[in-house]
Amino acid sequence: MTDLVALDVGGTHARFARATVNNGTITLCEPVTLKTGDYASLQTAWEEFGRLQDAPLPRAASIAIAAPIVGETIRMTNNSWIFRTDAVDEQLGIDAVTLINDFGAVAHAVARTPPEELVHIAGPDKPMPERGTISVIGPGTGLGVAHFHRYPGGYHVQPTEGGHIDFAPLDEIDDGMLAKLRKAHRRVSTERVHSGPGIREIYLALAALEKRPLEPVDDRTIWERGIAREDSLAAAAVDRFCASFGSLCGDYALAHGASAVVLAGGLGLRLRELLPKSGFGERFRFKGRYTEMMAGIPVKMIVHPQPGLYGAAAAFANEHCQ
Repeated sequence: MTDLVALDVGGTHARFARATVNNGTITLCEPVTLKTGDYASLQTAWEEFGRLQDAPLPRAASIAIAAPIVGETIRMTNNSWIFRTDAVDEQLGIDAVTLINDFGAVAHAVARTPPEELVHIAGPDKPMPERGTISVIGPGTGLGVAHFHRYPGGYHVQPTEGGHIDFAPLDEIDDGMLAKLRKAHRRVSTERVHSGPGIREIYLALAALEKRPLEPVDDRTIWERGIAREDSLAAAAVDRFCASFGSLCGDYALAHGASAVVLAGGLGLRLRELLPKSGFGERFRFKGRYTEMMAGIPVKMIVHPQPGLYGAAAAFANEHCQ
């Protein structure tokens, strides 16, 4: 049996949880969430987590980070924390550490999670394939993308920065969004639209189409009003997001050669009831000569409450407990 601390570090929050790996079974304790902006570094946040515990921390950790795990220095996009990959164990006073991209960790969670925590969204309602590639996609503050290849007796995770591919417009409304975004950004990635903040771009594009006067409104308000169907324009923006996101997920499935797709992330969970009734599935399948093939790909959503922490512990188990 191995005890460790699992961490899921994003731009706004850092989540910590004690975890145990025992003969391949992973158990998480109740997580603690800290705001990254309240702490100067990972080390000071780690110390605060330690002060909140009734017992000394384990001397092992697995850290999922919202950044590419490349080189000796990892700089996060949305906060000031810097990770030195060759010094994390020394800084935290531990003996073993795993560093993994945050969506790579979610892919580990998908690979290990029980069937009852994967709910049907689109395509055939059948179990996850026992072999082949599975795409894992999650809209949130940004857009996370990873995939893993399952084979008899195991799996291999491949993190990606797929949220930063170019935004591909599909109609005149998308063309208008792209033109507007190009004025603000040198390059327009797909997460500018297919993410939580991206709903505002869709909302503004639809308002321009209808020549509506607009009150100042932020993305959170648009999501709340749109999902609750309290505002017709916000509801139309949410519906369009779901359909456009379906197209994008179909593109990732084609690019990965996927035999299944799993959606994740906090925003995905908020859309859990809406996605199956939206244009997501139709747009996911609509790939010209490959429409029939796409219709055979199941799309599910992971509903585990802490997939980042669970996946971080799973990544540690793969690296240190085999």
